[in-house]
Amino acid sequence: MTQSSTAAAVIAPPSPPPASEQATLRPTLAGKLVLTAMFWGGTFIAGRVLAQAMPLMSAAFCRFLVAAVLLVLVAKKFEGGLPRLNRSQLATTAFLGFTGIFLYNLCFFGALARIPAGRTALFVSLNPIMTALAASLVFHERLGLRRWAGIAVAMLGAMVVITRGDFAGTLHDFRQSFGAGEMLMSLAVLSWAAYTLGSRKAMETLSPIAATTYATLWGLAFLSLGAAGEIVSVPWASFGWKIWLSILYLGAIGTVVGFIWYYQGIRAVGPSRTAIFTNLVPAFGVLLGALLLGESILASMLIGGALSAIGVSLTNRK
Repeated sequence: MTQSSTAAAVIAPPSPPPASEQATLRPTLAGKLVLTAMFWGGTFIAGRVLAQAMPLMSAAFCRFLVAAVLLVLVAKKFEGGLPRLNRSQLATTAFLGFTGIFLYNLCFFGALARIPAGRTALFVSLNPIMTALAASLVFHERLGLRRWAGIAVAMLGAMVVITRGDFAGTLHDFRQSFGAGEMLMSLAVLSWAAYTLGSRKAMETLSPIAATTYATLWGLAFLSLGAAGEIVSVPWASFGWKIWLSILYLGAIGTVVGFIWYYQGIRAVGPSRTAIFTNLVPAFGVLLGALLLGESILASMLIGGALSAIGVSLTNRK
């Protein structure tokens, strides 16, 4: 997966498609969104590696430094460069950079430093719930009974995996399931919902490549303020290939490819239907965590992942 192959598939016109197109989820786009979920499942593995090797701000800064360089090159090759932004676009892309890049990644790496990658990924199941509720309130988006049913099933799956199937135990001792790592990922979910809704506004006048690039540049600027005091203390010379590969994967695949395809989904079918695909991220995260990091797979993870997949199907069925 390279930045050129991704950009070649990006929709060029900046104006939103007709309402009829927004309601149609084409097989190609659905495939991209499933692959995006898989790529993002892999970011929890790479993020876990980085979170245990360097300070959080530095890890996030390295990820988006790679992404920013690649995105600028993609924008130059396929769109002739980045457009000049007006005040409204500056404000919108700064909002995206703060919520989806800066805030999300601080919580993301903070959680991965405290809890296993597979468990961290499970919290992504809450993204569609927050996004759908926010879209309904902010944009008055009508979801319909079937989509709400799909969201409810996906939410049930999320609860099964987050509580490890022990609802009674969680109610008895809330801290059993929600420690500092879990709280950080809950904050990450809220910041991602805000980012998703802001993306809809950005793509009224910007292409997916331009919106992603400007959001990344803003996020990198915010992260640089915190990473400035950490970078000098990072033991760069001692890093092995796994750490460098993790940085490259997070920047190129998890950001450049994943974010652009996610933007395409928001433009075509709206934020709520696009966000429902993030319910597949936990399943990929758990599976990859087991395969690559030797983490355990519990029965509750399998049951919850299956429910999440059913929820995705219900939400996107015509």
